[in-house]
Amino acid sequence: MAFFDARLLYLIFFLLLLLFGSVESTGNKAAQVCVVGAGIGGSSVSYFLKQLSCSNANVPCLNDILILERRSRIGGRMATVTIAGDTFEAGASIIHPKNLHAVRFASLLGLRPRSKSSDGSWFSVWDGSRFIFETLPPPPSSCLAIYRKIHSLVNALLIFRRYGFSLLRMNRFVNRMLHRFMLFYKEYESRPVFETVEEMLKWTRLYELTRRTLKEELLDAGLSPQLISELVTVITRINYGQNVDISGLAGAVSLAGSDDGLWSVEGGNWLLAAGLINYSNVTLHLQEEVASIAYDEGYYVISSTNGIHYNCNVTVIATPLDEQSISFTPPISIPSRKMQHTFTTFIRGLLNPKYFGLNRVSEIPNLIGTVETPEVPFSSISVLKKYTEDDMTFKIFSREPIDDSLLDQIFSSRKETIRIDWPAYPHYEAPEVFAPIILDGKHLYYINSFENAASTIETSAVAAENVARLIISRLSGMPLNMIKQKTKTTNPDIQHLDL
Repeated sequence: MAFFDARLLYLIFFLLLLLFGSVESTGNKAAQVCVVGAGIGGSSVSYFLKQLSCSNANVPCLNDILILERRSRIGGRMATVTIAGDTFEAGASIIHPKNLHAVRFASLLGLRPRSKSSDGSWFSVWDGSRFIFETLPPPPSSCLAIYRKIHSLVNALLIFRRYGFSLLRMNRFVNRMLHRFMLFYKEYESRPVFETVEEMLKWTRLYELTRRTLKEELLDAGLSPQLISELVTVITRINYGQNVDISGLAGAVSLAGSDDGLWSVEGGNWLLAAGLINYSNVTLHLQEEVASIAYDEGYYVISSTNGIHYNCNVTVIATPLDEQSISFTPPISIPSRKMQHTFTTFIRGLLNPKYFGLNRVSEIPNLIGTVETPEVPFSSISVLKKYTEDDMTFKIFSREPIDDSLLDQIFSSRKETIRIDWPAYPHYEAPEVFAPIILDGKHLYYINSFENAASTIETSAVAAENVARLIISRLSGMPLNMIKQKTKTTNPDIQHLDL
């Protein structure tokens, strides 16, 4: 019942914002801190700013925070779609059990985790003409627990037979990255405030992973070419829409996205952002696209496309600038960066077994990953929900839009089709070059500079926490090594996740 109340609260909150989130078309507004973007970065930095500043008498309380969001909704690249009355993640979909900020946010907000479906255990690798590897189909739901354990063991043996001890080396590679990443959760007394992304990564000994490709790192780690060209490639294509030539850190994060224990928020991951904004009691203006940001005698004048001007002492950019048309005065300088677009297609219907060289629909695996070859027009196809044997909801990732003619080849029937074009993450290319966190030497900050290291819900929260600490430190003139954040933990389902 507590979960129902929490989710209902955030839905009502969001609907009220839709009704009243826009302000008058003329006039000047003012705020201590203005945040551009209401995704996880913008909501997290707002939360951290208020938690860290208003609970300590030695630093100024940043209680007046304004978030400007160009869309009519909260969440940024976290979003959902509804098909046949069911809600599915359309953007950032998974959270790792060691993503401690997301875990704590969900607990604080009373949000329940929705575990990753086990249907993905029927996994396959498709090369455009045949399945070069697949695990066993899932056992009937009515079977005994011992049979399920045997089934899982056989699948593990099948994977080991194909890829051997390289699997263990891959696991060590990922765990080494995770161990270093966990340094970002150390107590403030032993964790510096960072002014550049390079400082953050060097302190955690992750920087060198951004200098070389994932393929180079994995070959040095002793992984077999077969594992890299098949399983690793499948994972990077699904999680980042790119192959093993991506930079090593992004690739390691992508591989961690195939671990056990992955979860998402019941009702949609966007509820994390909505909940943090509501909890922090900040001002939010939806459908307020920023046209320009100009520094003028000690404050920033933010002008929206609606003709409204905001005077802000501090401005935080919490959205990728790569495909934005915001003008800056004086001009800022950031490295050129291409965004990797992921085209997400949701289909309610039925796959065509003949497309895959099969005779029956029941022979098609629940998760189809693909290798890097021009003959394959999609990165993956997965079953999201099975209603009947002839009616299912599927999710397709691809690098290019999939037109109706191709969909009619892949599917024998389609009841509903939803297409989304996401500028989802940077196009990773080693060695990575990072934009500044402080864009002008004053108080214009950029959370998304960290995305060239890796792009996830959690990395955005990590970057946002550092930016919040950096703002308070520079405003107060004192380091934040004596401030301890107090986070309430109320949800037992979150508390008992394997951390």
